[in-house]
Amino acid sequence: MNFEQIEALKGLLSSSKRIAIVPHKNPDGDAIGSTLALWHYLTKKGHKAIVLAPNDFPKFLKWMPGADQILNFERNNSETKKHIAEAELIFTLDFNDFGRVGQMSESLHSATAKFVMVDHHQEPSDYATVMYSDVSMSSTCEMVYNLISYLDDVALIDKDIANCLYTGIMTDTGSFKFKATTSKTHRIIADLMDKGAENTEIHHRIYDTNSPSRLHLLGCALKNMVILKDFSTAYITLSQEELDRYNYEKGDTEGFVNYGLTLEGIRFAVIFIENRAEGIFKISFRSVGDFSVNDFARKHFDGGGHHNAAGGKSERNLEDTINYFLSLLPQYKTVLTQ
Repeated sequence: MNFEQIEALKGLLSSSKRIAIVPHKNPDGDAIGSTLALWHYLTKKGHKAIVLAPNDFPKFLKWMPGADQILNFERNNSETKKHIAEAELIFTLDFNDFGRVGQMSESLHSATAKFVMVDHHQEPSDYATVMYSDVSMSSTCEMVYNLISYLDDVALIDKDIANCLYTGIMTDTGSFKFKATTSKTHRIIADLMDKGAENTEIHHRIYDTNSPSRLHLLGCALKNMVILKDFSTAYITLSQEELDRYNYEKGDTEGFVNYGLTLEGIRFAVIFIENRAEGIFKISFRSVGDFSVNDFARKHFDGGGHHNAAGGKSERNLEDTINYFLSLLPQYKTVLTQ
């Protein structure tokens, strides 16, 4: 953030406000961690804040301090709309376009509040009065830490805020292994641990708590994996029938796409997951090196994200979706196999 943005934000927060804090649809660890951390901070500062999520989030994140206070738009539709309509200030975290909040977008479009965007994805829309957008950041949680620092309030970060921020940074950096993890990221993590973040417990809650059905679903996903050596690519498919067979719960497929990248010589990994209720296949893309899955997702699958991690969707059936995907690979063969 530059000086003008920081001063503008200080002005917006100079008196007690009714504030709504919104993550993207299907919120992950970074989205929930950043929104809850900001909620704790703003509440400490005397604001009347609330987190409004477009839909539910995974069970493995529901231990987070304050998670039980999040309002779900799908379950509490009228109440959520009321909070948006009455808000004087709306923070949008971990997304940069209203299209990322699903049916909640109509309420945001009609809101009279001023917006503050905090996000690290590419190509932000121009809707915010204050825009803190930085694609070089490891996570939105790292940005929220910076935000609190810019407001001269690092001393207000307590154990609850530290646990939330640690969770988001850890999950969005792949446990600190992704390229966007910098020495500053590690210094922030160290400070969060000094402030009470329970690093070992957080890792256990996120990564080491599986249900038998999730492990069976993982086995199904790995059995479905197709390896395309000529394109250094691996992809996985999961049908609605397979999800139902293994009692799928939100968040159960988290991380499945990354297994493709553990194979020697694979630089591009994809998972196609059917969502019959929405009539689409949700797609996650991952890559290593110079191949931009953000560009690939934006160009071909109505999606986007980061250089090496992005998402998209397809309204075709599984066979047509896969055939379309396969038809695209020859034009990327050079960059995938160089």
